[in-house]
Amino acid sequence: MKSIHHASIENINQPAPKQNTAALASDEAENIAQHFSHYLKPQIAKSDPLKQEVYKLRYQVYCEELHFEETNAKHIEQDEFDSRSIHCFIRHINSNALAGTLRVIATRNADELLPMEKFCPQAITDENLHPRNFPAHQICEVSRLAVPLTFRKRQVDQFSGGAIGAINEQMFSTQELRFFPYIAVSLYLSAIALCHKSRIRHVFVMMEPRLARSLNFVGIHFTQIGAPVEYHGKRAAYYVDIRQLRKKMSIGYRKLLAMIEKELFS
Repeated sequence: MKSIHHASIENINQPAPKQNTAALASDEAENIAQHFSHYLKPQIAKSDPLKQEVYKLRYQVYCEELHFEETNAKHIEQDEFDSRSIHCFIRHINSNALAGTLRVIATRNADELLPMEKFCPQAITDENLHPRNFPAHQICEVSRLAVPLTFRKRQVDQFSGGAIGAINEQMFSTQELRFFPYIAVSLYLSAIALCHKSRIRHVFVMMEPRLARSLNFVGIHFTQIGAPVEYHGKRAAYYVDIRQLRKKMSIGYRKLLAMIEKELFS
């Protein structure tokens, strides 16, 4: 739910460059997919020690860096939804550090609300796509996307709205740098893979509209189901049908998704 990305500005009078740019992004994703696993490894946090790593990373990002949540003596960020969540993360192989994480919150019955239903019910105004309209075991909410400062901040990106997908050029090789802007996208692709594997069809997320536009650019098309509300900044509720999403993704990102699925489930 709490993630910040930049929006790309498109000239509606020039459709050809837009198409060419999207094609280039797909080609780059295909190139990244061929070598991604040399530097970054997507994983599911199945054990308690791995979950503790995830909670510590979330504390670092949400409590210490962004100040969205209160600090605590345990130095972990955890809530009531974690016990029914699948946690995935991406590990930087050379340093063994976590490069990012997010979670997929599942429901087992109609009494279990998604976080957006509990904390931001006013954000959902499209009654046709309200979570309650779908079987409880087929819905989820993706939240707690967290990419630490080391993997997203460059000294050259001091302008307002600089991409959070940028990274610290001083600490990593030139070849590694090509992969780091894909961390956030790869986390969402990991969530897509988890949902498909778990037969969850209907995915909800609270995010900034500019992040939705960025994801749309790479072929992850969410439908906005309400106006933005104030929740750690302006965020809106979004929905996507996993079955349709996978069909509409570009070839490059489908190959990146296939690589991620192989890493997660092999």
